[in-house]
Amino acid sequence: MLAGLLVLGAGAAAWAYLRLDGNIRGVDIDQALGDDRPARSTATPAPSPYGDASPLPAGPLNLLVLGSDSRSGAENRKLGGGPEGGARSDTAMVVHLDAGRTSATVVSVPRDTLVDRPSCPAEDGDTTRPASGVMFNTAYEVGGPVCAVKTVEALTGVRMDHYVEIDFAGFARLVDALGGVTVTTREDIDDDRSHLTLDAGTHHLDGEQALALARTRYDVGDGSDLNRITLQQDLVRALVRQITALDLPANPAALFRAADALTGGLTTDTGLDSLGELASLARSLEGLTADRVTTVTMPVLPAPSDPNRVVPDEPEAGRLWASLT
Repeated sequence: MLAGLLVLGAGAAAWAYLRLDGNIRGVDIDQALGDDRPARSTATPAPSPYGDASPLPAGPLNLLVLGSDSRSGAENRKLGGGPEGGARSDTAMVVHLDAGRTSATVVSVPRDTLVDRPSCPAEDGDTTRPASGVMFNTAYEVGGPVCAVKTVEALTGVRMDHYVEIDFAGFARLVDALGGVTVTTREDIDDDRSHLTLDAGTHHLDGEQALALARTRYDVGDGSDLNRITLQQDLVRALVRQITALDLPANPAALFRAADALTGGLTTDTGLDSLGELASLARSLEGLTADRVTTVTMPVLPAPSDPNRVVPDEPEAGRLWASLT
């Protein structure tokens, strides 16, 4: 009987691995962009806390994390994705992991930022046309992940070591798999567009409510994207707190639910598009807790050409990006 259980256990583990590994979609950004990019940070291996022979990376790392409003699939359409056949980067954050991976800085880039969008390689072998003074989120719209990364690197001067994108449905499923998240709102919210109504105070949100909070804009403060970013940063800290509290490595069932939910809506660069690579990154972050995550927004000013848009506030924005190299 013991042998049979071991066989069944091994079979279940293999099934789980294949399912999670198969969920992840990869984009070869390094191949598409070539060598004309900012210098890469050096990732220093560190002894594994699990006592195995595989060292874990411990050097500084920069990740571009996008939340897309794709309407691909029934779930995304139900949750309010963008136009059929297109998608935009609804949320953009540069996540900088410090050396040692025990602290992080999350920098939000307002989608309404006017930027110079470079020419980007397209999937069909052609290239997109460069454009000046266009909204930041058009980079993803016209050129997908590759152009989003190239535009961020042109804007910041910082190499994006990895790319991570999660869609609406994936984010909502992840929050549900974690048992929800607890956030405190600073004011009443009654937003007809995100369909969220909350009194000011502390709330435990399910996945759909958390997604609605991340999308809320018009009923918070002056209705600008900068106020929505504040809510998104609150959600980032809430997610880190919830993950830490659950102690997922000690709870295989909860770990699988969270991993299945996350990978099911995930697109990464090819350096992270396998379960083994994602697991190695996750294990290197074992010492990262919510109180060691700093959230900031790229310094911006109203755009001279359009008061409803913003531009980087220099030299402050440049100093912020320089601190992440």
